[in-house]
Amino acid sequence: MTELDVHPTDMIRAAGAVVWRGTESAPEVALVHRPKYDDWTFPKGKLKPGEHVIAGALREVAEETGITALLGRSLPPIHYLKGKRLKRVDYWAARVVSGDRYTAVDEVDEVVWLPVKEARRRLTYEWDAGLLRALTAVPLETTPLILVRHGLAGSRQDWEGDDDERPLDEAGAMQAEVLADVLSGYHPTDLISSPSRRCVQTLEPYAERFGLEIRCERLLSETHYDPRACLRLVTKAMASDRPTVICSHGKVLPELIAGVSDRPGDVQLRKGAFMVLHHAAGRIVGMDRYLT
Repeated sequence: MTELDVHPTDMIRAAGAVVWRGTESAPEVALVHRPKYDDWTFPKGKLKPGEHVIAGALREVAEETGITALLGRSLPPIHYLKGKRLKRVDYWAARVVSGDRYTAVDEVDEVVWLPVKEARRRLTYEWDAGLLRALTAVPLETTPLILVRHGLAGSRQDWEGDDDERPLDEAGAMQAEVLADVLSGYHPTDLISSPSRRCVQTLEPYAERFGLEIRCERLLSETHYDPRACLRLVTKAMASDRPTVICSHGKVLPELIAGVSDRPGDVQLRKGAFMVLHHAAGRIVGMDRYLT
């Protein structure tokens, strides 16, 4: 669920992606045919209980198409009535990484790749055509920079000793596991963290899953925070075009976000939340904020 959204508790939640391949100038997108409705649409499906919306989107794409994809920008969500209940479907632009041989499932009996113009004619629903317009409105080839606030770590007042050694609590450890699932959709290869124990622990499940090292930077900590040096670090990460995740503190991240974007310096992230800055050619083309 995006951090800025508030939804009725009885809303049906679903997620999917507009998966593309090819080149920026001549992309093709994947459409699925659903025999139950005899329609052509994008891969999507309902979230499982407790499933993060990003993890749900990745799972549905894989199940319906056999495609492994990397997520890009979020696209406008679709809302419509399912019976008497409101349904929301969250979508992302997603670039194909690999496509195993498609195996038909109950919901989908055919997957096709079509150029954008032909896909627009094939699509059954007008709201899906709107997703195509949003897909091509800004660059397709983007690189994620993910700014994470560490997970829940108990009370600062109740902790005895060096605060940099305060660990994640049980809820924070669960947030870190969810984050590992979510980060796999962006597959960052550079992991940078404040040396504070709670920050490192927030990235550890993802690092261990993919055999990556976490690089600690003192200037990202609360005690050694250096605004100019931190901004140089983030700017360098954006210039490298390598997917990067940075984990730091609530006192550090708002100023970093303001430094690389037009957002004000009072933008806050809850503990365990993260923001994805999508950049291309040295400029930010999308900003998405999420809870874990």
